[in-house]
Amino acid sequence: MMRVECTRLASGLTVVTEHMPHLESVALGTWIKSGSRDETDAEHGIAHLLEHMAFKGTSRRTARQIAEQIENVGGEVNAATSTETTSYYARVLKDDVSLAVDILADILVDSAFEEDELEREKQVILQEIGAANDTPDDVVFDRFAETAYADQTIGRPILGTPETVLSFTPDQIRAYLSRNYTTDRMFVVAAGAVDHDRFVAEVEERFAGLPGAGTAPVTPVAARYTGGETREDRDLMDAQVLLGFEGKAYHARDFYCSQILANILGGGMSSRLFQEVREHRGLCYSVYAFHWGFSDTGIFGVHAATGGENLPELMPVIMDELRKTSLSIDQQEIDRARAQIRAQLLMGQESPAARAGQMARQLMLYGRPIPNEELMERLSGITVGRLTDLAGRLFFDTVPTLSAIGPVEKLAPMDDLLGALTGQQVPLPRAARG
Repeated sequence: MMRVECTRLASGLTVVTEHMPHLESVALGTWIKSGSRDETDAEHGIAHLLEHMAFKGTSRRTARQIAEQIENVGGEVNAATSTETTSYYARVLKDDVSLAVDILADILVDSAFEEDELEREKQVILQEIGAANDTPDDVVFDRFAETAYADQTIGRPILGTPETVLSFTPDQIRAYLSRNYTTDRMFVVAAGAVDHDRFVAEVEERFAGLPGAGTAPVTPVAARYTGGETREDRDLMDAQVLLGFEGKAYHARDFYCSQILANILGGGMSSRLFQEVREHRGLCYSVYAFHWGFSDTGIFGVHAATGGENLPELMPVIMDELRKTSLSIDQQEIDRARAQIRAQLLMGQESPAARAGQMARQLMLYGRPIPNEELMERLSGITVGRLTDLAGRLFFDTVPTLSAIGPVEKLAPMDDLLGALTGQQVPLPRAARG
């Protein structure tokens, strides 16, 4: 029988496990309620650099030994940085959990941050920044966030800039770590063939060197959604276009409603945008909708990738589909969206890695793991009226954010796009007129 157990250590560190019978492996990791948004202006990119440097050696292990020891037992270890969280995680067979805990604790408590390793890793990240700048579907999202939250930490690229990355010193990394990687903001989670009491004991012993909550972290400035537009005409095969509106924070009443709305509009092959834009009209090869939630704000968006010649017709069609959702949504669409979310939840329970990540996110956002039954109960209260009302407020009461890159000279001005959203006739842009 699957069971979730939670223990808060005297140090303030929270440990959560879910025993999953019939598995031979364990997915485990440490999740930190800190990400790029917790950086100061002088630290832009340091959260991501720290994630890299954690694997570059400790007082007990070299970078090579960290990699070899986990792979010698067939395991794997990795990390990820996002706007509001950072995670370090491993996947091993059940007999090797102690080793994985020891390695994760070692890199988080006792990383060396040696100068020569730091200089090498800076060059790696510079290459990563260059690769991202050469990838249009990465650039369009970075510019989108920068425009939606102009001049704010939440809108900055997680990787940083070449100038900031090259400026960092080991002491700056240690200062960021000691300020943000504190026991009150960290969660150690495991799912799979794990024994809770034994796991707690190992975590308590090996993570004993973590700083407590004595030093107050930098409090992120409240997000201020600004909206606006950014366009970059590049000689590319296709155009990447992102259209967005201010969404809902994780704790907002309409958060789950926004997830359902995104699913109905562009969450799969049966969604409105996919059927109308791609299948019926053939105007693009990719189109989908999404909703990002943060602690105090959110973004509702639509992404499309197409040839530049299709933009004059594509964008009004997308706008019209947004408008239609504020007028009418079928109960069948809601039921299908609920079924898809339920299936994702249940399928996630079959993967220890997915389950560990899900529990960690819930701990950071809500302070406890949330049973699937409770999540589905929240979704069951979503009605046609709530969805159409939400669509009207999202699409008509906030300033849009537009980000476009590629052959976008035929992309209509924002005023014309807003005309399509309100159901008015949209003229072709000047470049497309005869």
